[in-house]
Amino acid sequence: MTAYALAHLHPQPHLHDDVFTYMERIQATMDPFGGRFLVHGSAPEVKEGPLDGGYVLIEFPDIDKARAWYESDAYQAILPMRTGHMDGTAVFLHGVPDGYDAATTAKNLRDAQAGG
Repeated sequence: MTAYALAHLHPQPHLHDDVFTYMERIQATMDPFGGRFLVHGSAPEVKEGPLDGGYVLIEFPDIDKARAWYESDAYQAILPMRTGHMDGTAVFLHGVPDGYDAATTAKNLRDAQAGG
């Protein structure tokens, strides 16, 4: 099942050169794990709530590939170039299977809540 790496980043107004180097090298670290950018550097259109910072969304074939990429020597070698100059949070998210239905999830959660 598809998995995602999501980063909520807070860049400084003037980016350190290391951040540019990180950006130049990250794709090569993702390629062996099937990673691809879905969102990177686009300006968000905010519809609800406050927004501070920006978002990066990377798709992987599955959660094991996402973890293997993050823990790889290649990615760990460049990670400090970003984390040393930009605050943020990074998480992994499991995708939903084909045919996912939010109404079924709501019913299951409602039933579990009523029974527990």
